[in-house]
Amino acid sequence: MTLRLAIIFLFCGTSSVHSFGSQYYTKNLQLSSSTPAYRRFFSTATPDVDVEGVTTTSSNDDIEQQELTPEFQQAVDKTKAAVTAAIKDTKPELLSSILYFCSEYLTACQVSYLKYGYEGAQADIALKRILEAVQFGTKYGMGENKFKFGVTHDAMRGKDTELENGNEFDFYTWGCNFFRYFIDTSESEVLGTDNLKNAMEQANKGENVVFFANHQSEADPQVMSIMLDKVGFTEEASKIVFVAGHKVTTDPLAIPFSMGRDLICIHSKKHIDTDPDTKTMKSRQNLMAMSGMLKKLKEGGCVLWVAPSGGRDRRDVESGKVPIAPYDSKTIDMFRLMGRKSKVKTHYYPLAMVSYELCPPPDFIEAGVGEQRNFRFAPVGIKVGEEITSEDHFNPGAYEETIKDYYELRERIFPGTAPDP
Repeated sequence: MTLRLAIIFLFCGTSSVHSFGSQYYTKNLQLSSSTPAYRRFFSTATPDVDVEGVTTTSSNDDIEQQELTPEFQQAVDKTKAAVTAAIKDTKPELLSSILYFCSEYLTACQVSYLKYGYEGAQADIALKRILEAVQFGTKYGMGENKFKFGVTHDAMRGKDTELENGNEFDFYTWGCNFFRYFIDTSESEVLGTDNLKNAMEQANKGENVVFFANHQSEADPQVMSIMLDKVGFTEEASKIVFVAGHKVTTDPLAIPFSMGRDLICIHSKKHIDTDPDTKTMKSRQNLMAMSGMLKKLKEGGCVLWVAPSGGRDRRDVESGKVPIAPYDSKTIDMFRLMGRKSKVKTHYYPLAMVSYELCPPPDFIEAGVGEQRNFRFAPVGIKVGEEITSEDHFNPGAYEETIKDYYELRERIFPGTAPDP
């Protein structure tokens, strides 16, 4: 059977899959022997005012403000003028957060460009890309023409204008390229490649695969695509299907990126009770979404990427380190049940992710959309663990194996930052 890869990521409780951030970086991404890596990103900070009323945080400990070159400063100025003119009268409440997003993105581009000289990170190219993001966000994320997602959504790649309602633009490739030049791919790690290869071969035979993964960043879809591309699974990456929480499909800046992904749209159990009047409707939609996912499993060759924690890993504000959020055993049991109901052989793997530094989330969960999004130029990584074959090893085995692999992966990328295993 021809490989039909559908990696599904359960976002439960996260916001969008895309994120941006702080303008503060060290000049050297390598660690000194006396400086814990996490302090470069997560030291206790005092507030600074950055872009017109947007409060950011910075630290005087081991972190230096990245000054913009004339080319990138000009790009920031042009972006600020264009964005302000476009939305100051229509969506003034979003102006500060969008200006912050633009400024931080361009600053990250400069860090990438100064280190590697990537053409795609040049000021003029980065300017074009950030203005496209704002344009798409205003066109598809706001107003009467806001894009509406069903319980399932096929990626808009511009390959079939009839099915895509006239669309000729490849939102998937655009979304990947948006992040590609701001992930330090050369210093990123992909571990457990033999296990990853086995999983892909199993899917290629028409069997299903479930990855039980921790979830660290709103950019995890792009992280997975770029890491899979790094080890030769480019085509498989383009067929990833995400089970997406409501923020993915309602946040104005997230919507264009989500349009480029195959999605199954759910309402997180962490937020489904926030409005009692809509709880019944949301529950009904979740049932429809699960039916859509089961249909994919029954077709075979489906790979599910599930975050059993139901949300992103959060920083420990006391230590500055980032432990993996606890897994929900009921979520793991649900996907095992769906694998059995599909009547197609299903395999299960733990998967550790390190992507927090790229797009660190707020320290505390926020129910609404529009959180301040942090973005940093940084390496990332994934590790695929050995297949779970014992029936009594799922709970808490999947979580314990991911913790162990996460410790190894994080120490490889950011020595001294892993929480105790």
